[in-house]
Amino acid sequence: MPNPSKHAEGGRLSRGAGADGSTDALGLSRRRFVAALSAAGISGGLFPGVLWARLQDRTTVTPSVIEEAEKVAGLSFSAAERELMVRRLLVNRSWMEELREVEIPDGIAPAFEFDPTPRGRTAPEGVSALEVAEPATLPDPEDPTALAYAGIAELGALLRTGAVSSVRLTELYLDRLRRFGPELQAVVTLTEELALEQARQADAELAGGRDRGPLHGIPWGAKDLLATRGYPTTWGAAPYRNQRIDRDATVVGRLAEAGAVLIAKLTLGALARGDQWYGGQTLNPWNPAEGSSGSSAGPAAATSAGLVGFSVGSETVGSIVSPSARCGASGLRPTFGRVSRFGAMPLVWTMDKIGPICRSAEDCAIVLSAIQGPDGLDRAVREVPFVWASDRGPGGIRVGYLEAAFRAQAGEEENEISVLRSLSALGLGLQPLSFSPGLPVAAMRLIVSVEAASFFDTLTRSGADDLLLEQGEVDWPNTFRAGRLIPAVEYVQASRVRMMLVEALEEAWREVDVVVAPSFADDIILATNLTGHPSVTVPSGYRRNGTPTSITFLGGLWKDAEMLTVAKAYQEATGHHRRRPPRFS
Repeated sequence: MPNPSKHAEGGRLSRGAGADGSTDALGLSRRRFVAALSAAGISGGLFPGVLWARLQDRTTVTPSVIEEAEKVAGLSFSAAERELMVRRLLVNRSWMEELREVEIPDGIAPAFEFDPTPRGRTAPEGVSALEVAEPATLPDPEDPTALAYAGIAELGALLRTGAVSSVRLTELYLDRLRRFGPELQAVVTLTEELALEQARQADAELAGGRDRGPLHGIPWGAKDLLATRGYPTTWGAAPYRNQRIDRDATVVGRLAEAGAVLIAKLTLGALARGDQWYGGQTLNPWNPAEGSSGSSAGPAAATSAGLVGFSVGSETVGSIVSPSARCGASGLRPTFGRVSRFGAMPLVWTMDKIGPICRSAEDCAIVLSAIQGPDGLDRAVREVPFVWASDRGPGGIRVGYLEAAFRAQAGEEENEISVLRSLSALGLGLQPLSFSPGLPVAAMRLIVSVEAASFFDTLTRSGADDLLLEQGEVDWPNTFRAGRLIPAVEYVQASRVRMMLVEALEEAWREVDVVVAPSFADDIILATNLTGHPSVTVPSGYRRNGTPTSITFLGGLWKDAEMLTVAKAYQEATGHHRRRPPRFS
């Protein structure tokens, strides 16, 4: 059936007197209506007559219905304007109904992309490079727990000397996943067959002199919104628990090319919200009486508990920051547009980001180097160099801190305050900064609601959203439904205000490369997700009850490497990231 939106603008559907045929209350004759469609190239089949019949159904769209809708949208029209709108709304509805008949593959993004680059500025150019220094010490290869908590560079050194094999590491982590995964509710699917195949291949290649890089032979876990050929990809939600996607997400494929070994699909809060999935609640290894936070719940919990060598999560609004803070992991949210989302469950196309959750900032840099860069499939990804050298110090990197946010923390989270002392001791001249863009940051959550409602439109209209565990006011089913009633104009206006926020942050932080902030200061998580800035969240100490506190380093756009360098220096000076949750050590 032809789509009228491709052929006719509303002005061509003439309104006039009834001299050339029967008319409705607005004077639109059937003959003139059909003629207008014919002039637009739509003359065959039943479509014109069917559409005309639809347009006569004024029982569901009436001036009184429009008046009620005005209250939802905060608008006010006159009685004459409402009467005039009826016909146009019926035409719009018929077009919407036709569009709903089109089956849209999950991998099709809207015909627009968000570009975080402010006006007048261009993204950096150059060639990516990675230099990983040899670790000063290595864990005892005969100590399984020491191996389980070793960093990527340490495991890589052991693999290359033959002190351990990838198969042994894989079996060690699989054993820990079986023992502790159910307790933490952190695992959806073990990919044992694939893992052992990849591990045997890694051992054979390393023995034969082929070295794919620092991730070669390292076992890892994927948040279960990353498509993996041959295994379910459940998105953490009951309606999709048997879903199989016959392709690998770009990140999964790139890590396989780097020689990494995929051992598990890890939990996420249902449809990337919170830590509740269809199998239960993912728990915090430091305090199993509380959830791990989300939505990268499984990756953070599994990494913290030493169940994987590293993991990969995703973030739209805090889904890497929050569970990393709760579980004491090091979580990297890259600059928007650095890592392809192809093959990952979309939530908000203009905000979704994929990044590693590891035991250290250095590990995050190593993983980012393997997964970043264009793939030709995610049109938002740009060719921007990532240059990392693990032996580079933070000298010359300009660092600021959100002064008011730290002042607000005094007496509550002393560990966060001590971060500034540690950074000053490294010789960094910290510049006080403010975060007051003068814009309604929280209101821009409209963007999240609209884009998420769009991707899950079929779920909502089918009624299968009733299968989701959480059904409260702020949960996804209600958010998806309410998102359908946000006017398109308001979505566009929110996107325009978003670009004002991009430029406001660019101006406020112009004199620094890295900004230090309490992880949950004000609206900083939402604001910097809207603007596309990178962040890395790391442990900053521990409370009296033994649970970790956190600090977040924010980078300027595309300054992921500078941000990670400062975070690495902080971790080397404090050692907080080396502490292990006692129950799993």
